[in-house]
Amino acid sequence: MAKKTSLIEEFLKKGNKVGSITPSSRFLVKKMLEPVVFSEDMCIAEFGTGTGNITRGLLAQMPPKSLLLAFEINPELYEQLGRELQDDRLRLINDSAEQLEKYLSENNREKADYIISSLPLAILDKETEESILDTVVRALSPGGAFIQFQYSPASLKKLKDRFSDIKTDFTPYNIPPALVYTCRNK
Repeated sequence: MAKKTSLIEEFLKKGNKVGSITPSSRFLVKKMLEPVVFSEDMCIAEFGTGTGNITRGLLAQMPPKSLLLAFEINPELYEQLGRELQDDRLRLINDSAEQLEKYLSENNREKADYIISSLPLAILDKETEESILDTVVRALSPGGAFIQFQYSPASLKKLKDRFSDIKTDFTPYNIPPALVYTCRNK
């Protein structure tokens, strides 16, 4: 049986590639999924699955003909989640979120209806952060939403540069407490 990977271990090994030492709380998962209107044949992209708490929350609510493209660059977390979750709606991807458009095309989708991100934007290098955010803008369907949580408002200006409508929410019931941004173009 494969050893279960902990976020603490991965954070200590790869601090700039792991956003937190604790999984997302059920309160944070609820806040992240509140803006999502689930519908048949929808496509959702998730960036930074980690241990899969948000992934599981999405799959619990997604209709049968939906698609979830779930990105995780950490090989240990990717492999662990692949062992734990078997679902025909899930495409677990061990690649950068910057490659979203490639995977949309491979899955016969033009755009994602929602992009849900747990990526630690504030600690990514500037070039990667910019590239991911530009990918989000290109890949998000009209009327869709980019939902991002962060532990600080450090990336808010970059979100405001790209989106005309940003709603901010907060959950103190997470370690650490988290801001949730729901970004849309009007």
